[in-house]
Amino acid sequence: MSRISQLMVALGGLLIAATWLYVVLVRPTDWESVGGSTEALITLVGYVGGTIALLIGVLPTLPARTIAIIPVALVLNILLGQVVGSIGIPLYLDAVGTVLVAALAGSRAGLATGALSAVVWSLFNPLALPFAAGSALTGWLAGVAISKGALKNIFAAIISGALIGIITGAVAAPVAAFVYGGTAGVGTGALVSLFREMGNSLLASVTWQSFISDPLDKAIIMVIVFVVIKSLPKRTTRALAPQS
Repeated sequence: MSRISQLMVALGGLLIAATWLYVVLVRPTDWESVGGSTEALITLVGYVGGTIALLIGVLPTLPARTIAIIPVALVLNILLGQVVGSIGIPLYLDAVGTVLVAALAGSRAGLATGALSAVVWSLFNPLALPFAAGSALTGWLAGVAISKGALKNIFAAIISGALIGIITGAVAAPVAAFVYGGTAGVGTGALVSLFREMGNSLLASVTWQSFISDPLDKAIIMVIVFVVIKSLPKRTTRALAPQS
């Protein structure tokens, strides 16, 4: 990877992290559309700018075959996320495509795919936009974990997924609490309501929900990706790997 690509990836990551911090501190609440308020527009610009920087840094390092997989990964994320989010179970499964790209092309590609997935999804469902940082982080962490052997067997995949879920859940919890009041999702919202009825604060309730849902969700995703990767011929995974 060239120095320019490295700088663009670093810039994109910083923009996304800064936008997440802005969302948590400012706590915008008007998400009927991404243009519904100044805060929403700033969030959109921050996440889109960060995503563009990541793509500029990452795409030149990827084979054309891998680049062609990214749109498929986005569709997979959005379809699974929409379906699972509407049926009342406290899971998401909206990062299968992101983790698959991370497994095939590394942590930087996972980072860019995760961010792009949330931005594209927000065109259809604006509620997805504030979670872009968590989506990007999922891709990056999955890539790092996989490079350390997270897919060497199914048990490593489950444990790695659970650990990733704890971290990403901690990142998503304040967004869900402060922007949506813990109601972003049918099944997850029901868990939040249960913890609220038990006397917990909103942030504590959303955090407990995240620490239940996210580790299980990411463990399932890692198992799915484990099965997919193990079923692919070795020559296919080598052909999809990024260029040095």
